[in-house]
Amino acid sequence: MIPVILSGGSGSRLWPLSRKQYPKQFLALTGEQTMFQQTIQRLDFEGMQPAVLVANAEHRFIVLEQLEQLQLKSQLLLLEPFGRNTAPAVAIAAMQLIAEGRDELMLVMPADHVLEDQRAFQQALALATVAAEKGEMVLFGVPALKPETGYGYIRAETERSELPEGVSRVAQFVEKPDAERAQQYVESGDYFWNSGMFLFRASRFLEELKKHDVDIYDTCLLALERSKRDGSQISIDPATFECCPDNSIDYAVMEKTDRACVVPLSAGWNDVGSWSSIWEVHDKDEAGNVTKGDVVVHDSHNCLVHGNGKLVSVIGLENIVVVETKDAMMIAHRDRVQDVKKLVNELDEQGRSETKNHCEVYRPWGSYDSVDMGGRFQVKHITVKPGAQLSLQMHHHRAEHWIVVSGTAEVTCNDKVFLLTENQSTYIPMTAVHRLTNPGKIPLEIIEVQSGSYLGEDDIERLEDVYGRTPAATARAAS
Repeated sequence: MIPVILSGGSGSRLWPLSRKQYPKQFLALTGEQTMFQQTIQRLDFEGMQPAVLVANAEHRFIVLEQLEQLQLKSQLLLLEPFGRNTAPAVAIAAMQLIAEGRDELMLVMPADHVLEDQRAFQQALALATVAAEKGEMVLFGVPALKPETGYGYIRAETERSELPEGVSRVAQFVEKPDAERAQQYVESGDYFWNSGMFLFRASRFLEELKKHDVDIYDTCLLALERSKRDGSQISIDPATFECCPDNSIDYAVMEKTDRACVVPLSAGWNDVGSWSSIWEVHDKDEAGNVTKGDVVVHDSHNCLVHGNGKLVSVIGLENIVVVETKDAMMIAHRDRVQDVKKLVNELDEQGRSETKNHCEVYRPWGSYDSVDMGGRFQVKHITVKPGAQLSLQMHHHRAEHWIVVSGTAEVTCNDKVFLLTENQSTYIPMTAVHRLTNPGKIPLEIIEVQSGSYLGEDDIERLEDVYGRTPAATARAAS
């Protein structure tokens, strides 16, 4: 069995912690490891191969770093230039496996869900395997035990079928209901929450996709043929993939096929799709509050308060969510957190950068944190990993001052190469060809002061780059 982990979402409902360039699957929201890491670790048992990962190309280095942190393995990384929903992502994964002569069972899972009961998960998987081996397309359904309005529902047939015991044919897919309808679904006992997890054979999925959505099938096949492979990484051709319809597995295949069936999954599943979900999966104090960071709560009940550096104090609140980051704060009633996505869309329309990046931005060589900014200056705290280096580059509109806080810096400035140690500094003139390298064994930390008429990240002319980032990406990526 091959797990196919979908890691391309943006997690906008968990803003301001989740951002487009660093979405929720790469955050440690429910434990010490990130949700992506927890998902990979969950699949470490007999009979399960290393995962095929599908991710946005902009998240490539985050994926590789989080795998390396825990010595986790994958067998293939498919890099999408942009998202086209789950059906194209799974189609390209299936097509690649078939091209390699591997028509195996595919366990499709999002990278950002919680499963608390590993044993129950494996039991449900064993039952699903029996059905999938017979050519069925299995969807894992979570028994609807409360009237949740944030999930899609599946109605299972109650009549006995030819399927293995415990497996039911899908009778109906239902969109997210209002509270009254959700209550009716719970009372009937015939409905499941749609977990977004699937099990089917690669060839079966492609056969059904070709039958029910040939546009996705043909476009994905052509996009894969035109893609570039570098070791275990495949970069999907953007020009072709842009023509691919945006559609989910549910809409493209599962709602149309007559082979869809549901296996119950009672394993403490949660899609962690909103701040109320975060509140639900965490331990609470005697007043029902969940807190993280430097937080003081007084006379408040059933609140989630998430601090990220500053002291956050709340008084006399009930059912309120407070999330603080360095550059944004979000306060909402727990019953309205599904509307955070609408807020993010509004901020996007205003061109606000806070929906895309945190103050601290991660790069393959390390990270930088924007400390201060004015009309003609910007201050950054830059951390470079041991042995890493920034690209060889130049700026047309700004000069830079570098002060070493800790570690050793190897500086290239035009035709000079020299070392700087703690408390030493240097000046990089405008248009100078320069590079920063950490030759040491500990992280290099510097303070960078930029000054000039234009300080945008697209004022970078990249001349050489060991990470294979192209000049076209220069306008989007820092250093």
